[in-house]
Amino acid sequence: MDLTIYQAFLPHTDPQASLAFYRDTLGFEVRNEVEYGGQHWITIGPPDQPETSIVLHPPAADPGITEEERRTILEMMAKGTYGGINLATKDVDAAFEQLQAGDVDIVQEPTDQPWGVRDCALRDPAGNLIRIFQVD
Repeated sequence: MDLTIYQAFLPHTDPQASLAFYRDTLGFEVRNEVEYGGQHWITIGPPDQPETSIVLHPPAADPGITEEERRTILEMMAKGTYGGINLATKDVDAAFEQLQAGDVDIVQEPTDQPWGVRDCALRDPAGNLIRIFQVD
């Protein structure tokens, strides 16, 4: 079996703020934007990785979700406990300096973790946790 990661999904609460964050702050390219019934799906990804994307989606667009579940999802997003993604860079300290210079919600400065990685953490405009790992 030959599998690759094609898309990952992260919820957003404000499509314009999320678009600005991922495009302008992180430098991802916009690959697709779809609006349907007042809701927005935005596909983004690193310019040098056209085969891998993140889809920013309305958090409760699934018609099978109850109102109570919608409230729970939004509460979890507000606390930063609903969605997240790990990104990687060759120099986490340099990436952190660039991010810190902007208007970014920093959660953790670059740290050597006991499990052997150096990383930092931040939140996107919807509250999703983003960890940036240093890789060789």
